[in-house]
Amino acid sequence: MKSGLSYIIGDEDSTMYSLQTHAAGPPGSLPLTDEMLLHAPSGDLFGLSQNVGMGWQADRLNGKQVLILSTQGGLRAEDGTPVALGYHTGHWEVGLLTKEAALEIRALGGIPFAGYVSDPCDGRTQGTTGMFDSLPYRNDAAIVYRRLIRSLPTRNGVIGVATCDKGLPAMMIALAAMHELPCVIVPGGVTLPPTHGEDAAKVQTIGARYAQDQITLQEAADMGCRACATPGGGCQFLGTAGTAQVVAEALGMALPHSALAPSGQPIWLNIARQSARAVHWMTMNGIAMKHILSDASIENAMIVHAAFGGSTNLLLHIPAIAHAAKLRIPDVADWNRVNRSVPRLVSVLPNGPEHHPTVRVFMAGGVPEVMLHLRKLGLLDESVNTAGGDKLSAVLDWWEQSERRFEMKKRLLELDNVQADQVIMSPDQAKRRGLTSTVTFPMGNLAPEGSVIKSTAIDPSVVGADGVYRHTGTVKVFTTERAAVKAIKDGGIAAGDIMALIGRGPSGTGMEETYQLTSALKVLPFGKHVTLITDARFSGVSTGACIGHVGPEGLSGGPIGKLCDGDIVEIEIDLNRLEGTIHFVGIAESRVSPEEGARILAKRTAHPAMAADPQLPDDTRLWAALQAASGGTWRGSIYDVDRILEVLNAGQQVLRQSHPTEAKE
Repeated sequence: MKSGLSYIIGDEDSTMYSLQTHAAGPPGSLPLTDEMLLHAPSGDLFGLSQNVGMGWQADRLNGKQVLILSTQGGLRAEDGTPVALGYHTGHWEVGLLTKEAALEIRALGGIPFAGYVSDPCDGRTQGTTGMFDSLPYRNDAAIVYRRLIRSLPTRNGVIGVATCDKGLPAMMIALAAMHELPCVIVPGGVTLPPTHGEDAAKVQTIGARYAQDQITLQEAADMGCRACATPGGGCQFLGTAGTAQVVAEALGMALPHSALAPSGQPIWLNIARQSARAVHWMTMNGIAMKHILSDASIENAMIVHAAFGGSTNLLLHIPAIAHAAKLRIPDVADWNRVNRSVPRLVSVLPNGPEHHPTVRVFMAGGVPEVMLHLRKLGLLDESVNTAGGDKLSAVLDWWEQSERRFEMKKRLLELDNVQADQVIMSPDQAKRRGLTSTVTFPMGNLAPEGSVIKSTAIDPSVVGADGVYRHTGTVKVFTTERAAVKAIKDGGIAAGDIMALIGRGPSGTGMEETYQLTSALKVLPFGKHVTLITDARFSGVSTGACIGHVGPEGLSGGPIGKLCDGDIVEIEIDLNRLEGTIHFVGIAESRVSPEEGARILAKRTAHPAMAADPQLPDDTRLWAALQAASGGTWRGSIYDVDRILEVLNAGQQVLRQSHPTEAKE
């Protein structure tokens, strides 16, 4: 047997000794001027040397520089086959968008630069310790993107290419902070559903269904193989990835009709070229992010989010974008107001009532089509600027008469035999179909700071004739997701139960996403009769009576962390009024009022098994502390530097007072 070193070194090829120790260097001369040599920073001058060193022609060095940042992951061969896999399909093909944008910048006489910060996959990390890094990654990536932008001081504009759950919000946060720069988001699009098979949401339930004898081993294997029917783009449902694309366009950061385009197809590639022209136009006309993002554009994004029935995770991301742009951060009252005034108009996975994949939403007209309906209702501020080169009013005027609008709808009917208004409905049609508004924010003695439920996704069969979901039941408490999933698979959960997953907020797990639980409850026959409450969060594709973001979190003293097996919890969610309550009301032998329940909880100690996960990384512990000092999840899990410094300074003062000897030393 060969030794380790012999195996590693292998048989050496003599050609590797063909070496050289110097080279002629690039031809030509740098386009330097007397002014540049006397006054330009040395970094600017050396940057020109680097540019020609990488092969850029010396006589083309004076073009405007545009930085293209993307979430590209994996390594594709020229024919598209994998050399090294990425984390997910969402970033697998976005390098093609980067290339198209770069070619257009070159054609316009500019100089494209490209940088990459790949992103994780929430689907891949479901039920694993990888989920502990999911939400914290967003802040870290935004920091790196901003550092990369600032590290190219000569850039004149930035294009951000991103697709999925955390990479796209991170990109939007980073670009929103570039107040003085022209910036455009290029959404990475969506993957197609299989012609025969299941979408990427339902296929994530094959384990739960197999455990309940609903499918065979072979069926699970076959469906799992085909779920991602094309190699690029975000998932086929309107989860966090799809909703983030919609929000980017609604904010005016992305071009009209760019969200949810089918990855890899000509129209998708053309969006990248158009986006490059948009940055060029903005540069020529002095338009920067501070001219596009405003309190009004944030409000528009919230309105479009409600009309689409988007992911509850955007309640974390839109506030963070507003903070980065130095705008007012929307609060629970704002979300409540918007959701009460905006009808849901889009029928799409996972909300329905017809579960159309996201590509059909794109072909039915996407964001601008929805905005046309919202415009008629007088809900939008059309005076805002957009990356489309005009105010929103002009963009919607163009879309209403555009050839593209009519051709997309025509192709949808030809390809899928689906009318566009079956996917994107008028308010009257949506009302007749029973589409209810998106989210409700239950309060109560278990959630004094609030909580959130995608109330539109509660199974209609368990909602009363008056539009109210009511559930009073016995609590079964879990302190780990693994234990909760095991209980579902092993028959430990039955109809009528209330599951409480506690201690899984920011301090416990980095606020893990618990789609394993919500998806299992969705597909199991008794699942619609079970309510889940947690201080963690849910996937954007989650459905059912699932209440998350419960605040304060259990590990910060929140009353949810004091629940015990056998407690009685009373839940009411009014789908029409968008009001809800979540109360501890005693135990079976002794029912009490919500007020008395609050007093009982206040006297209790925390659940003895609740603790931060032992595998929680230090990176996430630091993130949890910083976002808590900044206002927590209801302010978007941001880093508010001023508030963090205030907390640190106050803490240092206390330490100096309590340890005066150490302070003198």
